[in-house]
Amino acid sequence: MHDTSRWFSGRIALVTGAGSGIGLATAVALGRAGAKVGIHYRGNRSGAESARSSIADAPGDGEGVLLQADLSRSTDVDRVFAELEASFGPRVDCLVNNAGDWMDKEPIADCREEQWDHIFDVNVKSVFLCTRRAARTMIDQGEGSIVNLGSVAGHTGGGGGTVPYAAAKAAVHTFTRGLSRELAPHGIRVNCIAPGLVETPMIAERVVGESRDAMKRLTPLACIGEPDQIAGPILHLLSPAASFVTGQIYDVNGGFLMR
Repeated sequence: MHDTSRWFSGRIALVTGAGSGIGLATAVALGRAGAKVGIHYRGNRSGAESARSSIADAPGDGEGVLLQADLSRSTDVDRVFAELEASFGPRVDCLVNNAGDWMDKEPIADCREEQWDHIFDVNVKSVFLCTRRAARTMIDQGEGSIVNLGSVAGHTGGGGGTVPYAAAKAAVHTFTRGLSRELAPHGIRVNCIAPGLVETPMIAERVVGESRDAMKRLTPLACIGEPDQIAGPILHLLSPAASFVTGQIYDVNGGFLMR
């Protein structure tokens, strides 16, 4: 039997996009479970500070450090990992690639090249750059666990006008599967969470009124998810309880997508 109270004690984790929503909930959950957490944010410093405060206020030995960066730039990524090492030491046990962005509806015939580039930079390139850097350390230490954030849209192609976002998340799904094979011989597991609609600031701004009601009707559990309901499965995949799990796209969507 695993001693679940010590799964993350002393472990070093980096959570990207931890200033709000799923990232914030995950960073706090890891810190409360005893991890030393790099709390990455790009612009939402106040949200990242609230995550660090929640970790500090919880009982136990969890800690948090704020890390600001544009993760679509390799120089920023290298700096983030250097700052993480300076704070907690030369290990990376857990990486959660959560940073991402959604998009306003824009039919592909009218889609601006800048829109496409932005969506892939934030949702795909950042995952590649952070994973590449973390993998170097994890290979040296002979273990590690990575969880990427995909989306139900990566399966379905998304709603009308959000094809770039859906394509980016599908790329994250494929990256997860391929990387899990490549890194398994080094003791590193790679998995992906594909959420449905979740109450985050990104969603609250764009899914309102009838669209929100329609999503609830289409979801068997008849509700929109909460960030904590995604953080729980993320921690499970990072933990020793999932030590025989890799290369999986874990659908967490209230039953919206049943395949």
